[in-house]
Amino acid sequence: MENDFIDEKIRKKNLMRFYKIINNSTKEVFLTAQIDDDTTLCGITYQNQPLSNLEELLLLAKNDFTDLDSIAIPLLDSTNLKINLDDLISSSKKKSGQFKMCQPYTPTEIWAAGVTYKSSELERKRESETPDVYAKVYNSDRPEIFFKATKERSVGPFDEIGIRQDSSWNVPEAELALVLFRNEIIGYTIGNDMSSRSIEGENPLYLPQAKTYNKCCAIGPSFVSVSSITNPNSLTIQCSIFRNGELIFKNDSSTSLLSRKFESLKNWLTKSNTVPDMTTFLTGTPIIPPPEFSLLEGDVVRISITDIGTLENNVVIV
Repeated sequence: MENDFIDEKIRKKNLMRFYKIINNSTKEVFLTAQIDDDTTLCGITYQNQPLSNLEELLLLAKNDFTDLDSIAIPLLDSTNLKINLDDLISSSKKKSGQFKMCQPYTPTEIWAAGVTYKSSELERKRESETPDVYAKVYNSDRPEIFFKATKERSVGPFDEIGIRQDSSWNVPEAELALVLFRNEIIGYTIGNDMSSRSIEGENPLYLPQAKTYNKCCAIGPSFVSVSSITNPNSLTIQCSIFRNGELIFKNDSSTSLLSRKFESLKNWLTKSNTVPDMTTFLTGTPIIPPPEFSLLEGDVVRISITDIGTLENNVVIV
């Protein structure tokens, strides 16, 4: 019966999402996969051993000269591990239960591109005392690229995300993130590039302080390969913010409005710059809350992107 369950999934396979989960009691880590909109996550087993991370699966695919989804499908093992996604989300949010959702992989480095959408250029010009800087970079061949976070400064789904104690104007930035392996784009996840606009607006040279600090970036909830998302240029991005349980901001946009090509951004990042496998590259945001808005401790930020899922985090002061 279990094999029939897997076979049926394989026949219907269109979209594959990878999640990493941890057993709260034993601290064991498992790599799991979801196919299409089925709410069941299946464990992935190789040579009778459960895989614990995406990097192991990527190496298997590379050695087999095939793509990630194709190598994963025959390794799905619902007899080893089978979890309901809705239950996992609930237990992760409540921080209770047997399993917790983690970052879908370990981001060795996190980089980001800025001013890649027209809306971002306009907002950055409005906040800045030197607005011409942003107009010039939006129209130039070379994009703005900056180092965002180390893995220690990043968080996963349902973890706390930070706003700086010395910043008076803080916003989330909902972004499609590229994941790199051997300097190639292998897939996508969601990124939240937290930004201290009051600090950056005072002086563009303060950008590292406005962008890089404890809990400054969230990624997740899933990883989706380039085999499943064949057209990343038409994904809907939505950002919602809740305060005391009430929706106070919501907006959506599309990656179709990105002014640059993903491959071009990747090429600029890796020019004279060797990045490690599983580097995450945030590609900019088309959604920026209005000038009168600033995040407060206790707010909840939810970012959704087509085919990837929803990344949710509570805001704390760091």
